[in-house]
Amino acid sequence: MGTRNVPMNAGNQKIIDLKRLLENKKGNIAAVLPSHMTPERLIKIALVACSRAPALLACSAESIYSSLMDASQLGLEPFTGLNLSYIIPYRNGKTGVNEAKFIPSYRGMIELARRTGQIKSIDADVVYEKDRWEVEKGLTPKLVHVPLYDGKDRGKPVLVYAIARFKDGGYQFEVMTIQQVEFVRTKSKSSNSGPWVEFWDEMARKTCLKKLLKLCPMSTDLAKAVARDNAAETDDDYLDADYIDIDSANETELEKAATKADDLAARIGGTVAG
Repeated sequence: MGTRNVPMNAGNQKIIDLKRLLENKKGNIAAVLPSHMTPERLIKIALVACSRAPALLACSAESIYSSLMDASQLGLEPFTGLNLSYIIPYRNGKTGVNEAKFIPSYRGMIELARRTGQIKSIDADVVYEKDRWEVEKGLTPKLVHVPLYDGKDRGKPVLVYAIARFKDGGYQFEVMTIQQVEFVRTKSKSSNSGPWVEFWDEMARKTCLKKLLKLCPMSTDLAKAVARDNAAETDDDYLDADYIDIDSANETELEKAATKADDLAARIGGTVAG
């Protein structure tokens, strides 16, 4: 058996550089992580995600690290089937650099709202024209929604609502028409691409949820999550990218991702058995 050179390419180099940066910053990540998350696992997940999504890997390593720090501080692990948050590539219109941005999902915001300790339950949903629904405001507010569950087409969306029940009793709900939701969408720089196209239902729920949260107990973490989401919606342009779900990734795959950069660094410029 002979030997062969392993060629350098931009993707391999970026994986190497990203792993080195994240390993060097592991102490910073660990310092802000909640007890249920570990920096080792978060770094492995990030490497798997970037190896699967070229658009994300094309972002600056520093922005990927910054996004992981945001996710760590809020305890919202990205890239998993829990769908608590996303790290999404954007194009910075001012610098022309591709940057990764942390974005909490509506499920992530619900999780943060529950962590305030003052909210018993909180949810958001979309009402379709063939569902049964009723909304009343005033001194005796009322919200009824019975989705059509017979497998038939539910028709077009007509309303979006969010409702919170408080631990000390009582509740608060917010309702938005589709026209109101669409007005918010048009204010986004990515109104015709990315999440607003691929996950309209989720973005609509999150829009109504954020309006409801203005009337609910607000923690510092929840306020940060809302601010991060608002900034991502208005600042930069979304780049087309695959959404990564590593919920099905087993520990073997994560271990391979963690060692891949070291293996590449050792092989590039050297020789391996062929």
